[in-house]
Amino acid sequence: MDEGATSVELDRAHVFHSWSAQGSLTPLAVAGGRGSEVWDHDGRRYLDLSSQLVNVNIGHCHPAVVAAIQEQAAVLPTVSPAHAALVRGRAAQAVLRHAPPGMAKVFFTNGGADANENAIRMARVHTGRDKVVSTYRSYHGNTGAAVVATGDWRRVPNEYARGHVHVFGPYPYRSEFWASTPQEEAERAVHHLERVIQAEGPESVAAILLETVPGTAGVLVPPPGYLAGVREVADRYGVLLVLDEVMAGFGRTGAWFALDHWGVRPDLVTFAKGVNSGYVPVGGVIVSEEVAATFEDRVFPGGLTYSGHPLAMASIVAAVEAMEQEGVVLNAARVGADVLGPGLARLAAEHPCVGEVRGLGVFWAVELVTDRATREPVGAGVMGRVRTGLLERGMLAFLVENRIHVVPPCVVTDAEVHRALEALDAVLTDIDATIDEETS
Repeated sequence: MDEGATSVELDRAHVFHSWSAQGSLTPLAVAGGRGSEVWDHDGRRYLDLSSQLVNVNIGHCHPAVVAAIQEQAAVLPTVSPAHAALVRGRAAQAVLRHAPPGMAKVFFTNGGADANENAIRMARVHTGRDKVVSTYRSYHGNTGAAVVATGDWRRVPNEYARGHVHVFGPYPYRSEFWASTPQEEAERAVHHLERVIQAEGPESVAAILLETVPGTAGVLVPPPGYLAGVREVADRYGVLLVLDEVMAGFGRTGAWFALDHWGVRPDLVTFAKGVNSGYVPVGGVIVSEEVAATFEDRVFPGGLTYSGHPLAMASIVAAVEAMEQEGVVLNAARVGADVLGPGLARLAAEHPCVGEVRGLGVFWAVELVTDRATREPVGAGVMGRVRTGLLERGMLAFLVENRIHVVPPCVVTDAEVHRALEALDAVLTDIDATIDEETS
């Protein structure tokens, strides 16, 4: 039996997968990767339009990051969080170089979920309040409070944490507010948020937790004025603003942090994924001076055995430095503005099954519909054909509900984007024909 078949056999026999019914899985066996591509054990190459889970921002197997992990493993492979370690200080320094003004410290975690978990803990202790307001179209992770802060279906079987309230955020294409312009959508979404806070009792609300750009929920780029309005509401009621940059941060939107596009300063920022492209599990909370001051003489009631793990810290230092030196964030911005965004817009104009295209940098969603007038989403059968069609054309896709999330690594080249657009064009042509047959 070859290695690919063995990989799948062992996986099916022994590995329990997340968010899945175990009996119907047919995983692709990935053997290796470099840059924006991965390959299987037969040597077939795939353009990674998913960046795995929207985290391989610097690309697969970047030599500087791999070398940094190897070198650190030979010197100090692990150390208690209570000790000082040079690599940990350098990693925090690297993160803070790109954080908003007034951010003081970094609390390192094992990933994005526990980053949000600890941001919620900090907000509650700092304010002395309990409730956390987040949106229905969101994903914040799969730990106790983070999954309840999440708005999508994954919250429902896991509602064990206390003090969580949900609101609708802006989504102009499918507005909950009967808005006809982005300005109306922003104003009405902010008004809705404020009214919920008022109804819940502002003195009970510790934090507003938002993905700066909701990712898995649909790459919902906030309309102008929305985040500034949220900041004003938070300030009005003494509520902390926590921006979740786990998916949107470190180049994904063509900026170091997505919040840079709107110039909004949060009280806490959570990150993970793109900070080191997931080479070693890591996340963190960037803490403002005001919140950090709360814990100067007060014990922070939280901790993790692997907080600031040396291998993860080395990968952060190397990844951030490589992104700085190689212009990776600038590449993501340029590719999005000049190649990927215009290319997806052309596909939207040419294919009736595309309801809307939206995004920034290398963070895009193509929303598929059966009818542009009614905006009825396509079903699971159509999306299954999309996945198969893209895979046959050498594209690893990230599909959610009725959307193709086009999220390649930040190092993707123009030529690779053109390959992806050609594959998408062919698949969308097939989907147009399928919908025509079903509706005729």
